[in-house]
Amino acid sequence: MQTPQKIAIVGSGLVGTLLAIYLKKQGHTVHVYDRSPDIRTVEFSGRSINLVMSNRGWKTLEDIGLENEIRAIGIPVDKRAIHLQDGALKYQNYGKEGEAIFSLSRGVLNRRMIDLAEQAGVSFYFDQKIWDITLSDATLHIGETERGVWTAIKYDKVFGADGAFSRIRHRMQRQSMFDYSQEFMKIGYKELHIPANEDGSHKIDKNSLHIWPRGNFMLMGLSNLDGTFTCTLFMPFEGKDSFETLKDEASLVAFFAKYFPDTKEVIPDLVIDFFKNPTSYLAIMKCFPWTFEDKVALIGDACHAIVPFYGQGMNAGFEDITVLNQMIEKFGDDWDAIFSEYQKSRKPNADAVAALSYRNFLEMSSKTADENFLLQKKIEKWFSDNHPDKWMPLYSRVTFSLQPYAEALAIGDFQNSIMDQVMKMPNIEEKWNSKEVENKIMLLLENEK
Repeated sequence: MQTPQKIAIVGSGLVGTLLAIYLKKQGHTVHVYDRSPDIRTVEFSGRSINLVMSNRGWKTLEDIGLENEIRAIGIPVDKRAIHLQDGALKYQNYGKEGEAIFSLSRGVLNRRMIDLAEQAGVSFYFDQKIWDITLSDATLHIGETERGVWTAIKYDKVFGADGAFSRIRHRMQRQSMFDYSQEFMKIGYKELHIPANEDGSHKIDKNSLHIWPRGNFMLMGLSNLDGTFTCTLFMPFEGKDSFETLKDEASLVAFFAKYFPDTKEVIPDLVIDFFKNPTSYLAIMKCFPWTFEDKVALIGDACHAIVPFYGQGMNAGFEDITVLNQMIEKFGDDWDAIFSEYQKSRKPNADAVAALSYRNFLEMSSKTADENFLLQKKIEKWFSDNHPDKWMPLYSRVTFSLQPYAEALAIGDFQNSIMDQVMKMPNIEEKWNSKEVENKIMLLLENEK
């Protein structure tokens, strides 16, 4: 237990709320502010991408005893279901037998986390707009409007967990020697919906992440507990086969009939959903430093917003909390050391997962429909099953291990260079699981030692 302090967290999303529980259990008074209404009182739909929990996220929840609460509202997903344009359906397992990610509705999860935080003694203040912060003494400035009257509330510590467009980070950016970059992808997304069957069951396999890969665009679907699927259409904003070309019902229906013909029976409200739900943006945001003295720290998307194609945004944010908590256990009340070591540990790994997530869009949208790519993944799994001490596929390193993202990325690049050579072997399609291929991989691994 630390010496109790008065701590504010700006942002009642998943990372901010879980951090609040951690800090409360350390004995602190914790107040969470959010400019939005209480998510438990509003309908949550229209701009969501379902979340997937993997080992890093579970580790953070297990450390505080909440994993069973969250598993109860998720669905295990152990494979990709790849819907090809000709109607063929192929499956690709994520990991070994028994390994699965968990599909979670963002709204359902966020509501549950706030309930759990309140039960732990955290106080929430919704509809409270934070316009600025005095970094030197951790004072928040709250008011109805940006140019109106503000109330100043002083804290011992403030954490900015207020997302990619963080007001706390905005103030930190005005310091000298603060590095910041923001890149918007030319691809946006729109939420669609597969309803449940009349008996409440799922229309398609609930234990798969469904992907309709079509090159520079794709459709993705993840299951919910109520029998529905949250689907997401990722597309360029402009150009051929883009959001700008789908301006009316006729163009939309013709587009889906051409590229996603097997969705006609399962997405009955396509036209309604498409034109009702907003087209949302995707951005990558990086910055450094993440802290100011021993007073203010950023966490989650506020310091490392990434694109969603590896399913690691929430997991990376939760891992921030794991590392921060490790530093608290190590350094006690020395918040200078806690903050310094926290950002030093997390920054290279946040940059690595940003790179991994960006790359995975190419894999999901294009390569999952490519026979050579599928064969490469099959060879990697076969070799890994036979030699688990010598090879773990990159996806498993990121998703089913706690290996730092930066290490996983470096090893993944090395392994891919080996597979590039293996895939050039004559008749690899026929002898993919032969002793010759096994020996080739072994030799290449030995040569790099």
